[in-house]
Amino acid sequence: MVDDDSAVREALRDLLRGDGRTVETYTSSEAFLDAYRPGGEGCLLVDARMPGMGGLALLQRLKGEGSRLASIMITGQGDVPMAVEAMRAGAADFIEKPIRRDELFVSIEHALEHIRDSGKLSVRREAAATRLAGLTARQRQIMELVLAGHPSKNIAADLGISQRTVENHRAAVMKKTGSHSLSALIRLALAADPGTALQSLR
Repeated sequence: MVDDDSAVREALRDLLRGDGRTVETYTSSEAFLDAYRPGGEGCLLVDARMPGMGGLALLQRLKGEGSRLASIMITGQGDVPMAVEAMRAGAADFIEKPIRRDELFVSIEHALEHIRDSGKLSVRREAAATRLAGLTARQRQIMELVLAGHPSKNIAADLGISQRTVENHRAAVMKKTGSHSLSALIRLALAADPGTALQSLR
């Protein structure tokens, strides 16, 4: 776990150790890199914003070095574009603060499973593309704006429709794709076509 906030580190460490997990904590990305040795199974929890090298830069560096370490980005509320970039850099999920116990445990298991099942990428890609194919052009447009971090009010103004209409489209997107959270929707969009998905976010 990499986080410059001692209170967060201690709380998550105690929570995870209480679940029977071995936990190593680091105050910075630099400290983690000094200690990190590839190999073995583990999951990296990294805060998005820290002094020095931030969480996104750390994930990008690990990906560039060919690391297959499972990872989860911890982000502040509403920081959707950074979460998308983190998942492009290899994060299996992102969790918004304040972190809930059950959400954390489920996310860790998902991240570890994501690494173990990397050989099934083509199957997941096809399934994701099929789920997105059911969206109308307008729903696809609104989904991409939502994942770019635009609030419903701004989307409504930009498209010349009511905010209620935007919310209805957002709800339809979640239902049609079977996504129960924003992170699940991001994973789905990136899985469908990681090379070109969400080009508007670049």
